[in-house]
Amino acid sequence: MKVVIIGGGPAGMLAAISAARSGNDVTILEKMNMLGKKLLITGKGRCNITSSIPIEDFIKNIPGNGMFMYSAFNNFTNEDILDILKKEGVETKVERGNRIFPVSDKSKDVQEALVRAVKKLGVKIILNAKVEEILVDSIGIDEKAENYNTKQQKQIVYGVKANINGENKKILADKVILATGGKSYPGTGSTGDGYLLAEKLGHSITKIRPSLVPLTATKGKSLEICKNMQGLSLKNVRIYIKDEEKNKVIYDDFGEMLFTHFGVSGPTILSGSAHLLRYKNVDELLKQGKIVLHIDLKPALSEEKLDDRILRDFNEEKNKEFKNSLDKLLPKKMIEKVVELSAINPYKRVNEITRKERIGLVKLLKDLQINISGFRPIEEAIITSGGINIKEINPKTMESKIVHGLYFAGEVIDVDAYTGGFNLQIAYSTGYTAGK
Repeated sequence: MKVVIIGGGPAGMLAAISAARSGNDVTILEKMNMLGKKLLITGKGRCNITSSIPIEDFIKNIPGNGMFMYSAFNNFTNEDILDILKKEGVETKVERGNRIFPVSDKSKDVQEALVRAVKKLGVKIILNAKVEEILVDSIGIDEKAENYNTKQQKQIVYGVKANINGENKKILADKVILATGGKSYPGTGSTGDGYLLAEKLGHSITKIRPSLVPLTATKGKSLEICKNMQGLSLKNVRIYIKDEEKNKVIYDDFGEMLFTHFGVSGPTILSGSAHLLRYKNVDELLKQGKIVLHIDLKPALSEEKLDDRILRDFNEEKNKEFKNSLDKLLPKKMIEKVVELSAINPYKRVNEITRKERIGLVKLLKDLQINISGFRPIEEAIITSGGINIKEINPKTMESKIVHGLYFAGEVIDVDAYTGGFNLQIAYSTGYTAGK
């Protein structure tokens, strides 16, 4: 059987591996000049391959249609991808947060290993190939189409039309797998082509939004705080994103975050964005300034214990000016802004600071607030939220319910997860299932 795969990212390569293992004649059409280009930038160039948690727990980390992944995860697990990489010489390690990376810390090793695995199976790879159309024929109702409704029985795939190195070509196929990615990081080839190809065949596309994306701060005080501390990475802080109108916590996390010239980023913020974008009336609440990021800079200490700690520091340096007294407590880049926000005279001797002023400082350190105005553009997102409607895809096979012989894999489908290797596992598992 001849199988054509549109897109040579992780989903496309795993689809090629599983389809080729079954003895099919497999071709990958990739519009970039290499396979797996997006893999090279994942995990800040280190490639967070997957997570070490049990595969049955992955769905809990997928706020975007997680249950759709049940069969695919059973078909191809986190252990399966590690097995493929190990056979290609890539050793892995588990880091904080159950994140799995190559021992070499080089995403290129993962990308090259998958390409080798694909080539060993005799898969034909055609680069610089932009698919412009998926070719279909109308078919009648027969026993093979018993699982398809009237609308779905009208089309069967037979190939693709592509522009390869500037030349238009028609490639025939018995099956086509669409694995073009989403719209995040367009420089790697993810420019939303797959949505258009699927729409032309009658598929519906849910709203495309950035997920795992930095958040922007509201102009004024919040933005100034972020700009003053841009580049500062905080570790082991607690953050929670709150709907102040309803006094409701939307997302709560502990870990690392980063201040930027536009707002905030880092692992906890990126995962928080995945929750925030799904929150009811979020766009309106953002416009009204009702979404606030709360940062507890000292989560290991209660207010009482933090006050004791500050008092101890002050007693050790009684004659120091307040602006010079926080070196042991805070990163240097944060001190000037915290001093300003505390409203304590920066030149005041610490032995002159009142209890009321000190308690105000404690409350500031336990609850630094940034008003959030929105999300950064989808081009800066790690993953795309939205895509081909899962109601139109068979979750057991990844086959289209509208076009017989057409399958989907990876980010083009409306499924997305938190950071931590979960999105790449979605790509592997859906790709492998579609190829199978």
